[in-house]
Amino acid sequence: MSAASSSMSLSEPAHDTMNRKIQPGLGELLRYVGELVDQGAEEAYRQMKLSYRPRYTPVLRAISAGAETISEITSASNLTQGAISQSVSLMVADRIVDRITLGDARKTGVRLTAKGRKLMQTLEPHWRVTFDAIEELEKEIGYPLREALQATAHALQGKGFAVRLAAKSMAEATS
Repeated sequence: MSAASSSMSLSEPAHDTMNRKIQPGLGELLRYVGELVDQGAEEAYRQMKLSYRPRYTPVLRAISAGAETISEITSASNLTQGAISQSVSLMVADRIVDRITLGDARKTGVRLTAKGRKLMQTLEPHWRVTFDAIEELEKEIGYPLREALQATAHALQGKGFAVRLAAKSMAEATS
């Protein structure tokens, strides 16, 4: 069918919904905000001429605070042990950290390499600037975003999202 024989003009949208966004879900918004933060961090690292991944930050901050093992790093952060292990493996490949044997040889630790120590000298002042920027963002939006996210994480640790979904599904089915 040609455009001339169509009853619809080419300048009109096929559906009104094509130009409207749908109501975003929680996961979508969290991923989007995370992407925006990571993109900004990556740009800052490029400007600083660093070959560095934002995902390394929680690991390095935990090591800086005295953590030595994957378990200690996990406890010091808000990430899973799997995510920490993956980051540490990448950091070993990037020669930022080394895996070492601790104490009685039953524990494996993580320590900064010379490259990692040099990197920390650049990153620690940057992290102070980062937290200042976060505080400015929270003032701009008029809401303590980190507190809200921490409260959300705490609530979901106590009662998982799957449990909440199941309860709502049951309530829907009985009404």
